[in-house]
Amino acid sequence: MSSLPRTFAPPPRGVPVPGRRRRVLPGFGLSLGYTLTWLGLIVLIPLAGVFVHAAGLGWGELWRIWTEPRVLAALKVSFGTALAAAAFNAAMGTLVAWVLVRYRFPGRRLFDAMIDLPFALPTAVAGIALTALYGPNGWLGRWFEAAGIQVAYTPLGITVALVFIGLPFVVRVVQPVLAESERELEEAAATLGAGRWHTVWKVVLPAVWPAVLAGFALAFARGVGEYGSVIFIAGNIPQVSEIAPLLITIKLEEFDYAGATAIAVAMLLLSFALLLVINTLQARLAGGRGRR
Repeated sequence: MSSLPRTFAPPPRGVPVPGRRRRVLPGFGLSLGYTLTWLGLIVLIPLAGVFVHAAGLGWGELWRIWTEPRVLAALKVSFGTALAAAAFNAAMGTLVAWVLVRYRFPGRRLFDAMIDLPFALPTAVAGIALTALYGPNGWLGRWFEAAGIQVAYTPLGITVALVFIGLPFVVRVVQPVLAESERELEEAAATLGAGRWHTVWKVVLPAVWPAVLAGFALAFARGVGEYGSVIFIAGNIPQVSEIAPLLITIKLEEFDYAGATAIAVAMLLLSFALLLVINTLQARLAGGRGRR
């Protein structure tokens, strides 16, 4: 028998071809290119410029600037107050989100809308208002002064300002997670005899821990670089209540670009390290919950 050549027709349009991976989203390559381009122009290139300029100083000069007492004190104030405010917001923000999601009371929508006020309010206005409120002659500051507690012009005042601006980040991240949580699990725990606190610790909190850590990271990142709401209530006392962003501004006004760049690099490295630890912990908690 004579063998006839076989002809293969292409598969009809819309029929998947074995061995060929299909993109889920149309225009993936183009959209990815635009994303990487804008990310590079807005984030990566400016940060790279800071590191390139800092590299020209040399390791010895960088270490000399980083170890100056004033610089160390400013970094300690900025990161210490940001961590304290973020931790406080992680606890209180979760509680506020719980109340807004699980309870119905008069004025709930109004209170829910007020959570976003720090987003819309200019930071300088917030700083002036907090200074007037917690100053030595303020409505609340005079009572704290009578008790021997000074809020304004101290790291405590900086923490108060960072709590004010960071609370919405935690509430808005945790709130949808609580709204979508399975209440049947809580009812099942109650049916099995678990108390309220046991249900909260064993059922509710494991589901929201990744969201709480995400809100903590956002509040911390915002607090480290905050300037407007802090500058008035801080008092700007060197080695007492002077923040690192203000010290960078002072260095720039003195045309000390090397000092400003070195402090900026130190803030970037410390922030990146802390955020990396937080995100790793968040991913592990989310992965462990998924496996369970």
